[in-house]
Amino acid sequence: MVAVGRARMDSGQRSLRASSPAANAPASPRISDRQRLILRKVVERHLVSGEPVGSKWIAGEPDVPWGPSTVRAELHRLEQLGLLQHPHTSAGRVPTDRGYRVYVDDLLASGGLPVSPVAEITLPAVRRELDQAIRQATTQLSQITNLLALVTAPPIETTTVRRVEVLQLQPQLVMVVVITSTGGVTKRVFTYPAPVDPGLVEWAESYLNETLHGLEVGARMLRKRLDDPELDEREREFLRSLAPVFTELEESAQSTLFMEGAHRLLAEHRFFELSQIADLLGILERRVLLLGLLRRWLDEPSVYLRIGSENPAPEMRSMSLVAANYGTPLRNLGTVSVLGPVRMDYARAIAAVRATARELSRFVGEVYER
Repeated sequence: MVAVGRARMDSGQRSLRASSPAANAPASPRISDRQRLILRKVVERHLVSGEPVGSKWIAGEPDVPWGPSTVRAELHRLEQLGLLQHPHTSAGRVPTDRGYRVYVDDLLASGGLPVSPVAEITLPAVRRELDQAIRQATTQLSQITNLLALVTAPPIETTTVRRVEVLQLQPQLVMVVVITSTGGVTKRVFTYPAPVDPGLVEWAESYLNETLHGLEVGARMLRKRLDDPELDEREREFLRSLAPVFTELEESAQSTLFMEGAHRLLAEHRFFELSQIADLLGILERRVLLLGLLRRWLDEPSVYLRIGSENPAPEMRSMSLVAANYGTPLRNLGTVSVLGPVRMDYARAIAAVRATARELSRFVGEVYER
């Protein structure tokens, strides 16, 4: 069993527990232990087969002691409670969004998850480039779950300038390299119409490191330091010529959503209706929507799910989202999530999301401590 704990670092590792259901989800109905077992059987069988589940199959399970007539009566009751639905073309039942919600809440409330063959998420041994680590984690998460993996990077206000290098490559050619607290590297080469004074280049590197170190990327104070009125006009003019590298740095820090795995969902025909495919494609084109939603939930202290109609965005109501936040002991910095059809393997998805969030928490802990 995989333990589910609190979403804060404990002895260097971050573990996660289930959150309460989405705020817009109706309260779970009270059901008996027998109904709970039958609901679980329907969900897990439907996840595997994709077909409606009948009373005869459930009654034939070794851990089900009731006959088909009793099971049939309980299926009818679960349908009345809105947890199952009855396709017209079949005698079997399939779970509703509320049925999946009750199943997932029971799964997490039991204190653990079933053993799942989830490969361990591994990130580069060299703790240098956060973007590279997030991109690798996104790819591995998608491969493990066969779902659309979405990982957000730390927001811009958590990124600061760590080091600036100003290098004179040729008399009229100057390169500026900016290294941030997250390990990001931005560089740009500037060409001047006349040779640049080497002393000015050396002064600029010293000044920028002295005045910009520790400042947030995109902060107003950073821009003011590049046009300090106390500097002489020659120094100010040279710094203004270097300003575009800091503008690019701010713009690149805003691109914080990494996405991988859409081709897997479409290639495996996981979505059976054209409307669902259209919804998925629409979401892929609206990264701002996804980023906004995930940032809205950045304060969630635990694993959280939005199942079908629980999603606030209409485009996502034919899908489910499983997510967990990662970060330092004091602050959540980003979100690890998978998006896919409502009929997904929730146990596997939760285990993979938790493993990825835990590994990224270890990674950023080392990055931000430097």
